[in-house]
Amino acid sequence: MADSNLIYGHHPVAEAIRAGKAVEKVYFQQGIRGEMEKEFRHLTKEHGIPLQVVPREKLNKMAKGTHQGVVAYLALVEFQSLEDVLPFVFEQGQIPLFILLDGVTDVRNFGAICRSAECMGVHAVVVPQSGSAPANEEAMKASAGALARIRLCRVRSMFSTVEMLQASGVQVVATALGERSKPIFEADFTVPTALLMGSEGEGVHPKLQKMADSVVKIPQATDFDSFNVSVAAGIVLYEAIRQRLGGIEGH
Repeated sequence: MADSNLIYGHHPVAEAIRAGKAVEKVYFQQGIRGEMEKEFRHLTKEHGIPLQVVPREKLNKMAKGTHQGVVAYLALVEFQSLEDVLPFVFEQGQIPLFILLDGVTDVRNFGAICRSAECMGVHAVVVPQSGSAPANEEAMKASAGALARIRLCRVRSMFSTVEMLQASGVQVVATALGERSKPIFEADFTVPTALLMGSEGEGVHPKLQKMADSVVKIPQATDFDSFNVSVAAGIVLYEAIRQRLGGIEGH
């Protein structure tokens, strides 16, 4: 990430958070205790910003000046609240279509998913507060600029988010291989839907799979390893938009 997106020092970082800047992540020096630690733990929790405790040596490499034990990166995009986006989509008379990313940490995959999401009319991409790829310059490049156009929502808990969406009339469809999985063309994407995708290594968390309204898989012609997560997202989104544009008759 470029130096222009980095801020450091007690007061500059604290003021940026209080001013509502889109702070991607805060790095706090290991071993610092007292009021300063309490302040940043409170601020980051209140504003839903990831906080990572790291050795002083890491901060020294990141910052070229006196960092006072705290360094932060500003995101290239503004995060929006899913609680605000969801009713707005309904009020516009549109059928919600969201992507929830569970543990997708690869920046290029994240950017590519955002690109496909923007092309397919997804209303928002939802990522967890921790354990997700940063919205940085590499992600922006991989998204071909789509990251600057699509709504990006950051949530504290994916479990609570799934419950909130279901309570609001949005079905959650997880992608995974397993006994519960059915081919994507057997799912009904014409209703309000949140597509839940997991990392390539771990996949969607087992608890989230159980919480999902349905689990789908992409049919394959061979038993070779499953699709890259960004490719899989594009395929499932295409099926969703195909159904929404042309109906689901003829399956």
